[in-house]
Amino acid sequence: MSDNQTQTTSDYGGKIVALAGGVGGAKLALGLYRYLQTKNRAKELAVVVNTGDDMEYLGLKISPDLDTVMYTLSGLANPTTGWGIQGDTAQALQMLGNYGHNNWFWLGDKDIGTHLYRSQGLREGKTLTQVTEEMRRALGIECELLPMCNEPVQTIVETEEAGKLAFQEYFVKRRAADTVKSLTFEGVEQAEITDEVCHALTDPALVVICPSNPYLSIRPILAVPQVRQLISSVSCPIVVVSPIVGGNALKGPAASNMRSLGGETEASALGVARIYAGFAQRFILDTVDAEQKGAIEELAYKVLVTNTIMKDDESKTRLAQEILEGCGLA
Repeated sequence: MSDNQTQTTSDYGGKIVALAGGVGGAKLALGLYRYLQTKNRAKELAVVVNTGDDMEYLGLKISPDLDTVMYTLSGLANPTTGWGIQGDTAQALQMLGNYGHNNWFWLGDKDIGTHLYRSQGLREGKTLTQVTEEMRRALGIECELLPMCNEPVQTIVETEEAGKLAFQEYFVKRRAADTVKSLTFEGVEQAEITDEVCHALTDPALVVICPSNPYLSIRPILAVPQVRQLISSVSCPIVVVSPIVGGNALKGPAASNMRSLGGETEASALGVARIYAGFAQRFILDTVDAEQKGAIEELAYKVLVTNTIMKDDESKTRLAQEILEGCGLA
């Protein structure tokens, strides 16, 4: 079937699966969700989210990427930061500060309610997937929201300046200022693919690698046993949306990570394409980087050049529509 013919997921037999982490991933997940909502197809979307940056803080189980995607899809997210809850307050943190606690990790008062609910559910013996499903339903999100696994996996960042750091120490406490030498994902060998992720990745209609950090957000997902193998075996298109535009990351340390971890002299969309070469077949390139199209095509990608900057809901939805149209799924 040619790309200009309209298909539905039933033609492929499965879900539209988005792999996501961080604000960039949440933005495109929202675009896909909003567009599919207009077609009464929101249930066709499954967002698989990185949990390698999860941690326990003040006795609470924190899942930053899951929460960012969940708040974004539900309309609760702070539009200025892209994370947290709009209009949230910090009275609990202020009280902690009165006791002398170093509040290096920001928790809003409403946000704490999410962490309390998750922590209690996990203590009761529920899985992370089960607790996330309960919260998704409560917030009225129509698509699937899936943690990459139920077992705790922690991204450990080895830096030149400070040695080994837990992800949030590197990313938040030290503001991602250190040079990254290597990454390890503690606990991933013991992790198992969940039934829900396995089902979503069994004969999907499309797999979209969102414009998330390839090393810190996407690599942990692909490190979960069987996930990469399942995706590698799909018959549908695998689409990469570049998180690098004009040599810079739109959010976070992806550009510096590409230089230190990827051996790139400069961060570029072409460098992103090299990371996923042989794994994905389609690449979404920003118009700013159109001159890299030929070099990316030489890596056996089919390339779509378009505006990938998602500054508002309209641009998020437009980009999602263009991706789906390019794969005959609009």
